[in-house]
Amino acid sequence: MIREFQRSTLSGILMLVVVIAVLILSVLGIIFTAIALDGHRAPAAGSLVALLIGFIVLTVLDALAMAGFFMVNPNLAKVLQLFGTYKGTVKEPGLHWANPFYTKKGLSLRVRNFESQRLKVNDKDGNPIEIAAVVVWRVVDTAEAAFEVDNYENYVHIQSEAAVRNLATRYPYDAHDDQIMSLRGQTAAIAEHMKTEIQDRLAKAGVEALEARISHLAYAPEIAGAMLQRQQAGAIIAARQRIVEGAVGMVEMALAMLSEKGIVKLDEDRRAVMVSNLLVVLCGERGAQPVLNAGTLHQ
Repeated sequence: MIREFQRSTLSGILMLVVVIAVLILSVLGIIFTAIALDGHRAPAAGSLVALLIGFIVLTVLDALAMAGFFMVNPNLAKVLQLFGTYKGTVKEPGLHWANPFYTKKGLSLRVRNFESQRLKVNDKDGNPIEIAAVVVWRVVDTAEAAFEVDNYENYVHIQSEAAVRNLATRYPYDAHDDQIMSLRGQTAAIAEHMKTEIQDRLAKAGVEALEARISHLAYAPEIAGAMLQRQQAGAIIAARQRIVEGAVGMVEMALAMLSEKGIVKLDEDRRAVMVSNLLVVLCGERGAQPVLNAGTLHQ
């Protein structure tokens, strides 16, 4: 794999002064040599011709040197290549000068984000759902981004959507048990898992995933109504289960306190009646209606 390394370059400002000075001197040399050559004849003219050719060659080389200037803006980088060979990356902002034969490819180091398409997949329970995610990313290794993948931006989009699709198949859409991780229930943990999976896929492209979160999550339209009813029924069952667990605990506590403090002694029949009455009061959807007992405890 090709790894990024920093390339040192010459100061563009300094080289600009040198190139301009050489250009002025070479042009003046051509002019004065041409004037001097016009008034001389051989053999003295031969040395003037050689000098003129020298100034012309110097002017051409100076013009060629101008191709070595390039600008690096903040949070941008230039990847340098010489005849197909990677020669380093320049990240320092400013005007630089390097070998004129270097090809210079610009890459953005800025933080970027995109929202994936709404993907239709089956969750862990086999229910068709729609899911989309927002991914925040940036390039951290310019050499890998430029040479390890064909188009790193397209690679980021496709691999991120593949990671989102794979994540959706590993978890159920919803779960009433807090111990079971679901896409809708534990959003923070799901986002962290999504970020990790996306980063594993993008590492070879020199890209870092900074953040990944679900932006859209819903059942597929064809089962949305049925799943809403199922979800409501599951919520009711889960709530009833919690109510019954709490009611049984309260009844157990009440009987234990009555027995411990000796307030009343209950036989098995009266204990069963009290348990039944307490469960009806605690588990009922409406408030209990009190009934005044005008008889004895047994009637």
